[in-house]
Amino acid sequence: MTALISVDGLRKQFGATQALRGVSFDVEPSALTVIIGPSGCGKSTLLRCLNGLELFDAGRVRIGAVTLERENGLAANHLAAQLRQLREEVGIVFQSFNLFPHLSALENVALAPRLVKKLARGEAEARARAMLEKVGLGDRVDHYPSQLSGGQQQRAAIARALAMSPRVMLYDEPTSALDPSLVAEVLAIMRRLDLEGMTQLVVTHEMRFAREVADRVLFLCEGELVEAAPPEQLFGSPRDARTRSFLRDFLGREA
Repeated sequence: MTALISVDGLRKQFGATQALRGVSFDVEPSALTVIIGPSGCGKSTLLRCLNGLELFDAGRVRIGAVTLERENGLAANHLAAQLRQLREEVGIVFQSFNLFPHLSALENVALAPRLVKKLARGEAEARARAMLEKVGLGDRVDHYPSQLSGGQQQRAAIARALAMSPRVMLYDEPTSALDPSLVAEVLAIMRRLDLEGMTQLVVTHEMRFAREVADRVLFLCEGELVEAAPPEQLFGSPRDARTRSFLRDFLGREA
């Protein structure tokens, strides 16, 4: 099966700090891939490079038919066009919900289809209603963010990303800003999307979710992809000492 996402030799540097050091991996269509690692290891930078929010310094990213490549640089106009295409393929959900406080849930979700995809208001709102229903917020379409719980706001943010009909969903610590009691409702949406065949990459510290749901787990450390394996292998018999140390320390804190 041809990979839907292919990352090859990705490098990104901020000043003297090498955030990504030649990261390479593939993601098959419909797979749910979880990215784990210590804070500051490059997980968020990697996601931001995958949807063009950060421009990497070297390497190649291909998602579907769209390829970004950086060796000797790209002409500015060509790069801008590729970035626009890439962002239409990829939805992203952040730690903070980033909903517009003055817009209802329906208006938040319908906005991008109207502005970016140029859908008529009625069509955009119909799509927004369908996506809010999908994430269990069909009865909250007229509520403003301040009237929604944290879990509901994050689900609205997922609906907003889905309304753009992406081929890939990226999540950067989507539950880290939530009370523990609200985490399960957001993870449940990701589980449902997985069953429906959505390709998803998830940066998370929810190790139980990674163990139970992921098709593959990537472990990053100091900007390097140290290990990539199915969860039963990575959690059960990690090959690299850095992976073993991280899991021992992290799971020890969870105990």
